Formats: sequence, C-alpha cells, structure tokens
Amino acid sequence: MEVIPPKEDWNNPQPVRPENKRVVSGILAIIFGSLGVHKFILGYNNEGLILLGISILSYLTFCFLIGIFLVWIPPIIGLIEGIIYLTKTDEEFYNMYQVNKKPWF
Repeated sequence: MEVIPPKEDWNNPQPVRPENKRVVSGILAIIFGSLGVHKFILGYNNEGLILLGISILSYLTFCFLIGIFLVWIPPIIGLIEGIIYLTKTDEEFYNMYQVNKKPWF
C-alpha cells in the first residue's frame, strides 16, 4: 500500500481578490469630500472634476454672496457619500461602485 503525501498548499496560488477601496474612499470622502478626492480614487474623473469645480467656483464667488450658498454643497455630498461607502459591505461596495460604476450616491 502506497502512502500519498498531503497536498502542499504553499505551492498553489490563492485566488487574487480585487482591490477594494471602500475604507479609503469613505474616509477621504468625509475629510476631503469637497475636493472630490474620493471620486478620483474610484476612477470617476468627471465627477471629481465637477466637485472640484464647484468648490473652486464657490470660493471665488464667496465675496459676492453667491459662493455662500454654493460652498456647502460639495462637503455635504462628500459627507453623505462617505457614510454610504463606510456602511456598505465590501462585496456591496465593490459590485456597486467598482464593477457597475455607479458615480453618485
């Protein structure tokens, strides 16, 4: 009777898990949400430029009282998106924002 040695697991590569950016995006959305940094990390360059543009426009027009109303919009969007990102599971976040590319909320 021949003894078969146990299969060695170190020689078999583990399946590669895709990179999940949930925590990084969520924290950056809460801290730097008005600059759209979290959008750039997820690959949403157009949406990131929109948030950055609104922020710059609101700071430039702040002295004309128009910017007072605009300056609150990007940070609130970032705060809401950061909370949404951090409350989702890794699988939900990956499927929704990295596979299906849902750009807003």
